[in-house]
Amino acid sequence: MEHATAIPKSFPWRAATLVVGAIAAAELLALVGIGALHLAPNRLVAAQRGTAARHITRPVHAAPAPAAQPLRARTRVHVLILNGNGVQGAASSEAARLRSAGYRIAAAENAQRHDYAQSMVLYVPGWIREARRLAHDAGIRLVAPIDGLRPAALKGSKAVVILGSSA
Repeated sequence: MEHATAIPKSFPWRAATLVVGAIAAAELLALVGIGALHLAPNRLVAAQRGTAARHITRPVHAAPAPAAQPLRARTRVHVLILNGNGVQGAASSEAARLRSAGYRIAAAENAQRHDYAQSMVLYVPGWIREARRLAHDAGIRLVAPIDGLRPAALKGSKAVVILGSSA
């Protein structure tokens, strides 16, 4: 029969725990430092660029920066109106109201869904300013880029009004 032999010396658990904890803390500090270097702007490079830029002379007759495109007239904004609330005639009523404000209405029809909780104005790239004005004129607070509509479904319009349950 075998007997268990006693370990003459107890294992130093506390010392081992402290050593492992210190190593983990050092690794954490190293990872935080690396993350800070990669996520924060590199101030040294920015400072070097700033000093280098001071030594560059600019020509006296520099070309002016291109001006922002002026706001297009309402008569140039083609709008597709979709009824997304299920109320019959809502799209044609909104179309008549926007047409009297000067917008060109591409079409007024039902949306694929009728469960939109909020009305919104969607726009194609480059038409955000006109979309914001359209939203203001229509009393709509939500303006977003078009996502999920194919160009053929837009019928040549640059903005889409989807009528929801609330304006």
